[in-house]
Amino acid sequence: MLTTPSKKMSEKIILAIETSCDETAAAVYCGTNELSSIVNSQIEIHGQFGGVVPEIASRNHLMMLPHVVKQALLKANLVFQDLECIACTFGAGLQGALLTGLSYAKALAYSLNIPLIPINHIQAHIATNFLSVLPPFLCLVVSGGHTSIVEVLDFDKFSVLSSTADDAMGECFDKVARVLNLGYPGGPSIEKAGQGHKANINFFKNARTKNSVLSFSGLKTASVNYIRQRQSDGKLSEQQVGNICASFSKAAIEIVVSNTFKYAKQKSYKSIALAGGVAANKDLQASLIEQATQQGMIVHCPQLKYCTDNAAMVALCCHFQNAHNYMTVNNPSYLNLNVESNLSIETMYKHCKN
Repeated sequence: MLTTPSKKMSEKIILAIETSCDETAAAVYCGTNELSSIVNSQIEIHGQFGGVVPEIASRNHLMMLPHVVKQALLKANLVFQDLECIACTFGAGLQGALLTGLSYAKALAYSLNIPLIPINHIQAHIATNFLSVLPPFLCLVVSGGHTSIVEVLDFDKFSVLSSTADDAMGECFDKVARVLNLGYPGGPSIEKAGQGHKANINFFKNARTKNSVLSFSGLKTASVNYIRQRQSDGKLSEQQVGNICASFSKAAIEIVVSNTFKYAKQKSYKSIALAGGVAANKDLQASLIEQATQQGMIVHCPQLKYCTDNAAMVALCCHFQNAHNYMTVNNPSYLNLNVESNLSIETMYKHCKN
């Protein structure tokens, strides 16, 4: 395949697409300069079901993606022919949702004869931290589908030190919120309900694995059982709900914070970053910052707009991982690319790069 000394990624106009779950997102970037970022959320649609319904998510991506891309281009004052590269999430996430975005990106890249760069969704979350801290650093990834402690060795090199063997942190927030009838998503609902209340319930009174591993199923089960036992005696008061939320949130946060600093000490890291949807949790941020201050470390928290799924993070990931690489004029190998719903944090797709 012929190559050309084309502009580096720092100068290229990138259209980024993200459809891994229930947000349809598109962004236009030139290097780290945001020209536009559009996110269409399906929270209200899935809220009535207490969680994301994959088939409904895929159908809505199919309907909304062309409109979201059009809005992104209009806001950036560009047309399709101005694009020089397309970046698109190909994993991890819901298979049908990923397929919608990737299929659109393939067709568009092929029609415009420009490169397509497949992006790892979790690496994209981590990449938003590159705006404030450069590798190497330790990153706590917390979202509805992932909870991991990751060594970020370089812009395109990651090593997972610990990952939950069962439910992710955000997933447990959703399930506990559902039992309390607080709505979806559970993270913001529990955080709000717990404000000003006492974390005076010890769900792990008899647990043997408290804070020893990244595991949340025990906390989820203990919390749900506690709630249902109290609900059998009648409707819970606002104070009871608040105390439950504060106690659950504190316990969940202690699990990830204690493990994060354990690995930071073992690996001698002084910089810790947050990534993922739960990174928006103010109590989590405060707990990390408090302990980091005591131990002479620095915590980097992403801007709120980068926490939930968005295409800006996909564009930034594309930029940082490809900034010093020249791209091929057209590399049709991406036409054979398929989505990977269980894609590892450590995995990259490099076939579209020289």
